[in-house]
Amino acid sequence: MIFVTVGGRGYPFNRLFEKLDELIDQGVIKEKILAQIGTSTYLPKNYQYTDFVTQEEFAERINQAEIVISHGASGSIMKALNAKKKVIVVARLEKYGEHIDDHQVQINEAFGAGNYVVSASDLDTLGEAYLKIMNREISLKEWKNDDKVAVVNAIDNFIKENWF
Repeated sequence: MIFVTVGGRGYPFNRLFEKLDELIDQGVIKEKILAQIGTSTYLPKNYQYTDFVTQEEFAERINQAEIVISHGASGSIMKALNAKKKVIVVARLEKYGEHIDDHQVQINEAFGAGNYVVSASDLDTLGEAYLKIMNREISLKEWKNDDKVAVVNAIDNFIKENWF
């Protein structure tokens, strides 16, 4: 099962859910998907979805999932990694009205540079990222406590360099 999460902020992420429907229609994704779509207005046609989940439901869905597809929110990504899940990260982009800026690209790059996740910040590569994880064409690094500190520090440094 694949769990997709985009958080509960007031920004839709319709492109992601449309792309997932497209990948299912093309036969690329065959697994069951459960998606938390937040404030997105696109309603998936080929998989189950809900607008929001409680913290308990979030944890339960991550534990049930083989793969987690997450927007570039460090908390969601780390929760999936803590549960030892394969993670694909996607980024909300400002130019589509999905966020106030493109900081999720940098967050995803920080996790991807450590080889903890597969990044599909360009949604055109989501199918490839999925196939790489499913076919075990990549070997993701195991997430450990020391790594958490390193990634958080990299994100913190990025924020300091770009916003202060």
